[in-house]
Amino acid sequence: MPSLLLHACCAPCSSACLEYLYKHFKITVFYYNPNISPKEEFDKRLNEEKRLVAEMLPNSEIEVIEGEYNYNDFLETAKGLEDVPEGGERCFKCYRLRLEKTARLAGEKNFDYFCTTLSISPLKNSQKINEIGLEIAEKYGVKWLPSDFKKKEGYKRSIELSKQYSLYRQNFCGCVFSEKEENENE
Repeated sequence: MPSLLLHACCAPCSSACLEYLYKHFKITVFYYNPNISPKEEFDKRLNEEKRLVAEMLPNSEIEVIEGEYNYNDFLETAKGLEDVPEGGERCFKCYRLRLEKTARLAGEKNFDYFCTTLSISPLKNSQKINEIGLEIAEKYGVKWLPSDFKKKEGYKRSIELSKQYSLYRQNFCGCVFSEKEENENE
């Protein structure tokens, strides 16, 4: 079975992705999200990711690797784009930041593929995620698994699994800019 390093943004997004991918890959989850603020929110989402894997796939031997939390990396990435609406260039740079780190680790550890759970969200641009993933794959010599997990009821399934496992489900991506925009729209 081919190996897959799966970048995970949060447990709700991971749920349906893991359910589907587990049948086809030997998965290792990589939780790398320096965009999430504050650190307590990052930790809460990380703990939910670990709990989901343990409860949903208890005999799977799926390892959850915790990426370094360096909020300044995200702030540097977002510099000059703070006022860009959600779903724009700031998000694309954030995708790249996280996918680049995932690809580098996948190459170092000789994974067959890398991928992300980000494409399950209806708020994320799957075409852009796949474009960045394919570009980065070449750079690090590891295959990108193209995906749009929201298709075929994937997003709906993630909501069902979130309820089933009583997952903490947030209403913003985790960055201060997304949270600010969400609060302004309420």
